[in-house]
Amino acid sequence: MANQQRYKSPKRDIIISVELNQTRVAILEDSHLVELLVDQDSESRMVGDIYKGIVRKVLPGMQAAFVDIGLPKQGFLHISDIGNELFTKDVEQDAQAEEAEKKKRRRKIQTIQDQLKEGQEIMVQVTKEPIGTKGPRVSSEISIPGRLLVYAPFDNRLGISRKIEAPAARARIRDIMKKIVTSREGLIVRTAAEDTKAEDFKAECQSLRNLWRRVKRQAAQASAPSMIYRETKLISSLLRDVFTDKVDSLVVDDGKEFKRIKDYLRIIAPSLTGRLVLYKKPDPVFTSYGLDDEIRRIFHRKVWLKSGGYIVIEQTEALVSIDVNTGRYTGERSQEDTILRTNLDAAREIARQIRLRDLGGIIVCDFIDMESKNNRQAVLDELRRYLKYDRAKTKAFELSPLGLVEMSRQRVRSSLHHSLTQPCPTCEGRGRIFTPEAIVSEIERAVKKIAPAGKVNKLMIRVHPVVALHLMEQGGNMIQELESQTGLTIQLRDDPLMRMDSINLLSLPTRKEIEISW
Repeated sequence: MANQQRYKSPKRDIIISVELNQTRVAILEDSHLVELLVDQDSESRMVGDIYKGIVRKVLPGMQAAFVDIGLPKQGFLHISDIGNELFTKDVEQDAQAEEAEKKKRRRKIQTIQDQLKEGQEIMVQVTKEPIGTKGPRVSSEISIPGRLLVYAPFDNRLGISRKIEAPAARARIRDIMKKIVTSREGLIVRTAAEDTKAEDFKAECQSLRNLWRRVKRQAAQASAPSMIYRETKLISSLLRDVFTDKVDSLVVDDGKEFKRIKDYLRIIAPSLTGRLVLYKKPDPVFTSYGLDDEIRRIFHRKVWLKSGGYIVIEQTEALVSIDVNTGRYTGERSQEDTILRTNLDAAREIARQIRLRDLGGIIVCDFIDMESKNNRQAVLDELRRYLKYDRAKTKAFELSPLGLVEMSRQRVRSSLHHSLTQPCPTCEGRGRIFTPEAIVSEIERAVKKIAPAGKVNKLMIRVHPVVALHLMEQGGNMIQELESQTGLTIQLRDDPLMRMDSINLLSLPTRKEIEISW
């Protein structure tokens, strides 16, 4: 009974903060921050976008090709991401199992140069954002997600989310979908569809088919390279993919966005409109929920555990390493019990930090050595249990004799560390500082914290010249907008002696420095 209580599904809340130059989304589980999504106005999200591209270079040695999709960096297409529409373009469609097996064998021996030629036009979809010097990863296996289903026009499989575990539910869904799906399309049933009725499946499937027809028409008319379909914005995709009946509340601090979300929910999930809340308090919504400190700690190397131990997270080009230490925790019984409790505590926190920091690729966790095989298995089980809440594809391999767990996690975009910080010019790239965009957002939040207190009427903001220039060029009329929203009179001053990622707030006319608690 204790274990059931311990591992019950967490209370989930989504908090949306709409700012002048960005939108931030916090996903909470039992009031703890587990995911932070940041949508910068100056950057566009690309994953899910569909392009009509041109093959520029075929690389037989890598079994890959570079595809021009009209962006500064060409897309990278590996042979494993080439869909059936290319592999079977010269093979007559046949539903019989024997013929399908022949196609499968034929696909295995085909090479990239058999399928693609330089100058060839091809429809591709972005599966990974550009990261560092790498361009976007693309695939010709197109898929269009809906709230209940993912439509795969070039596939012929019926799949059901692994997170729908009940055999009876899976059997019911499979019976429904067999009556809907045709032999020339593929469908994947999403986790949110576990209790969905047949008519709702049928309606969404038809909607996705119609959308795909529009995409094909656009592709036929468009010249390459060009975009032919744009995936929905952050909030819309969040409502579609995350906001289900397992989420207790969705809180948004902007009236216009609140109305847009409510109108959207009335179409896709009317039963959830009662869980939508408009935040009206004077303090910023993230401050009210105590998220500011948690967000600042995302960028710290060291994370303290409840037991008194700590983990150290290091991000490198090749992999992410996570080291576990007992720290201040000395335990009350044996050394093995002390190590076990620290490792169990670390396993839960590692699963959370991986999601929170959006770490991807290869991750190596160095747990403290344990003598007991049962204890080692208990730590691995705990890690895997909490990784189940992760929306990204994550796999944790067996614990090695040295206490190492190798993991792989789907990398779709840059981690928060890389997207919100940049190499420090002072230390020649050995450390990192916040980008001007991130500093401008900090300024906005600081001013909105000061205003409700009513102790300041005039305010001077001192920043490094690089940040001041970015604020004037990219921020547009941000200062005027803040003055209008807060009632404060604001002066902006640049100071070359300041650090590039620091902010100094002064009350006028006294020029007294204002302390801000983050």
